[in-house]
Amino acid sequence: MPSTSFQAPFLVDDYLRSVGDWQKAVTESMLHAQRVQWGMLAAWQRAIGAVQEDLRDQWVCRFGGGVPLDG
Repeated sequence: MPSTSFQAPFLVDDYLRSVGDWQKAVTESMLHAQRVQWGMLAAWQRAIGAVQEDLRDQWVCRFGGGVPLDG
């Protein structure tokens, strides 16, 4: 029996490289989306913190008997 080397088409280097590139692109896309979501959450929290600080200052001016400590 002659020895022949048979290489299945799905084991070709180009195919594996393209699959790896596809997986890398999908992973990077998902990580980028998550980073954007974390950035939006941080911006939302900063906005809520500013509103909370303003409400606290108003409360101090009204019921605390003076100006707020920071200003």
